[in-house]
Amino acid sequence: MHLHFTPTGSSWLNLVERFFRDLTVDAIREGSFGSVRALTQAIEDYLAARNLSPKPCRWRAEGAEILRKINAARARLECKDIKGSGH
Repeated sequence: MHLHFTPTGSSWLNLVERFFRDLTVDAIREGSFGSVRALTQAIEDYLAARNLSPKPCRWRAEGAEILRKINAARARLECKDIKGSGH
């Protein structure tokens, strides 16, 4: 069995959002596309150029630090429930 941790604060979503931001700024926003095919081609050209020099993403968070943050978040949530917020 393997355990997989989602990075604290959903930081992997930040990477996805950054990718779409780059795609928008670098390939889509300034363009005027006469067809879906032209838009698709612009996206495919962007991806092909980007894939020529891929950069790996390496998480640097330590497991103990992730667990500390999880426990702190749980404690805050439990404290809110005790105060009667219902959330």
